[in-house]
Amino acid sequence: MRIKMKLRELAHSRAGDKGDISNISVIAYLEKDYALLEKYLTPERVKAHFVGIAQGEVLRYALPSIGALNFVMQRALGGGVTRSLALDAHGKCLSSAIMTMEIPDDTDPS
Repeated sequence: MRIKMKLRELAHSRAGDKGDISNISVIAYLEKDYALLEKYLTPERVKAHFVGIAQGEVLRYALPSIGALNFVMQRALGGGVTRSLALDAHGKCLSSAIMTMEIPDDTDPS
């Protein structure tokens, strides 16, 4: 059985926005952990994690030289900053929300 851990144990995150698009970066604390992020943070898993928020396509861009993944979520901000009734129309809290994702600990020998 693999032990699961929260993403926040391996990485930190930042979020930005442009219109109705949320841009979330996930950056590994340690270079050795980037492979785990790349393996388990797929666009499909991120979209499933943000079910009800990410209404459009989720794209992933890998930046291995800095140990980061960048996710671009279409139609994720309720129409955009000037149209959304959300308390966080910019989607800045989405960087905290992605940190709650669980991923298997591939270093667990069992």
